[in-house]
Amino acid sequence: MNIEQYRNFCLSFPGVTEGFPFGPDVLVFKVMGKMFALTDVEKFEYINLKCDPDRVITLREQFDEIRPGYHMNKQHWNSVYTTGSLDDDLIEELIIHSYDLIVDSLPNKDKEALKK
Repeated sequence: MNIEQYRNFCLSFPGVTEGFPFGPDVLVFKVMGKMFALTDVEKFEYINLKCDPDRVITLREQFDEIRPGYHMNKQHWNSVYTTGSLDDDLIEELIIHSYDLIVDSLPNKDKEALKK
């Protein structure tokens, strides 16, 4: 997966916005104002993605390319390295998982707004 594929995939979900709240190098994707994915646009070596705490450890044990989230809460975020051997289908599934975790945590009125 390259950065354009990543960007287009993230923007394909309802309610997603992109921005640079941490400076010009870190591209952040949010749904309804809550962050679900971020990456360095210059290097694009990894993507930080939210993850269910019960799944975090399993993924890290299964894949060398999945590590504790860099500069993030290690219990809830993984850094998914794009420079390794992970296939795009798995990366996309992890992006969807991150997005869904955020959507599930939204108030009902925001969830309804996403359906429109």
